[in-house]
Amino acid sequence: MPPIPPLFALSIEPSGSIICTQPSPKVYLLTFQSPPDNRTTPAFCKTFSLALDIVEHKFPRGVLVTTSAIGKFYSNGLDYENAIKTKGFMQDNVYPLWRRLLTYPMPTVALINGHAFAAGFMTAMFHDYRIMNPHKGFLCLNELEFGASLKPPMASIFRQKLPRPETYRTMILESKRFKALEALREEIIDGVGGWEETKIFIEESKLVGKGESGVYGRLKEEMWRETVALLDQDEKAAQDYEDGRATASEARAEDALKIVKEWEKDGWAGRPKL
Repeated sequence: MPPIPPLFALSIEPSGSIICTQPSPKVYLLTFQSPPDNRTTPAFCKTFSLALDIVEHKFPRGVLVTTSAIGKFYSNGLDYENAIKTKGFMQDNVYPLWRRLLTYPMPTVALINGHAFAAGFMTAMFHDYRIMNPHKGFLCLNELEFGASLKPPMASIFRQKLPRPETYRTMILESKRFKALEALREEIIDGVGGWEETKIFIEESKLVGKGESGVYGRLKEEMWRETVALLDQDEKAAQDYEDGRATASEARAEDALKIVKEWEKDGWAGRPKL
């Protein structure tokens, strides 16, 4: 089979690209590569968002599929060092991409070819459906391992989409690495395979025509309104929320420490001291 000519191609600075092909009628495949591991940098997010805009406004409604040209990784997450030191990193770059995917006016499928960690896993969750390579790759929220808290939209998308709280707990509090078959059992993904299996999934689910009535995006905006609202918070509101939560947590810890010190000094209800 000869190569499918691209509908368009975009550059991701400094050395990456997104190529859009149409392997089936009205099925648009965005294949991205941003070496070495498809981090969600500002350039990656803005180019990804531009590709979504082009597909929506230049081509008939159909189905959007995203995957990676880097075999080992779908996406390895945030450019964390820059994320924590750059003002507006999430609100100006990552959140607009996630909101766009979450409310996109046609079905979206993440074809997860390899590892999807942290924000890379989250990006896949902001799609409507997920198909995963059964032979390699893990899905993992590993924030616990590198000492990062979850921002409200990050937690919300899993809370809203996962069917069982036990899966949510294991995913976040144990940083469990899910292989494809286990992710399928836990209903994190919708199927296993590569492009051919994704094509069959799209056909069997009759997804190509779902966006034609014009309300597909609005329906999703209402379905996921909690997460959409959190993504829409401006930077000040988001920071005020996090600061308030941190202040309350510190106050509770100080109160608890005072109680422990009183107990150590006077005993507690006749109990022996430590």
